[in-house]
Amino acid sequence: MMSRIASVFQSGRKALIAYITVGYPDIEATEKIAAVLVKSGCDLIELGIPFSDPLADGATIQKTSFQALQQGVTPETCLEVASRLSAKIAAPLVFMTYYNPVFNFGLEAFCGRCAGSGISGLIIPDLPPEEASELEDVTRQYGLDLIYLLAPTSPDGRIAVVAARSRGFIYLTSLTGVTGARQSLPPDLEEFIARVRQQAKQPLCVGFGVSNPEQAGRIAGIADGVIVGSRLLELVEEDPSLSLLKDFTLSLRKAMDLSE
Repeated sequence: MMSRIASVFQSGRKALIAYITVGYPDIEATEKIAAVLVKSGCDLIELGIPFSDPLADGATIQKTSFQALQQGVTPETCLEVASRLSAKIAAPLVFMTYYNPVFNFGLEAFCGRCAGSGISGLIIPDLPPEEASELEDVTRQYGLDLIYLLAPTSPDGRIAVVAARSRGFIYLTSLTGVTGARQSLPPDLEEFIARVRQQAKQPLCVGFGVSNPEQAGRIAGIADGVIVGSRLLELVEEDPSLSLLKDFTLSLRKAMDLSE
């Protein structure tokens, strides 16, 4: 049976995937933000579980995570938010987290709660496939997709491993380093995507650094999905009414649709 995440890529349009930090700027706002993003053309929402040591995240997401933690947001809170959101919005939900909170919660308990809260998959940047076989088994048992990441520096051997094991889609980081809005994408992005396509059958989605419609359009022309996070969170901070967020998301969707 096709997973909810895989079915997003069957629609014929490129997937727009939005990352938001649960609890930023507060819980109520998180739920409003997710609803605005889906209404404005997002196909999948990544819910970031705040963590004290977010290795893969740049300054913007680190700041939002810190603020959420200060307000007492825990994995338990995130599960409750996911449960409410999954009842309100049609787009699949994915947790982006680190291995430590999952391990501390207990793999079986965490995956069971995810499935019960309407979560469709997990992205865990600090968990390499070589160390993930136990979590892979448990996620399969609960019908969750475990999504792996590849960087432009990933050798062919690593690409082969991820192509064999990633479910739902493969998350391609457009550059090495951390998340964060950037003015330009690397010139060799097309070459990187082509290299992964030679080995992978899954949809390929590109994130890290996407901050304007031009970049989203370029990625949509060569990949199956565009992942945006830091820029969305910056817009939430700039304009709590969320109208800037709505306009920006609509402009991403339009640019992506024009590129197809």
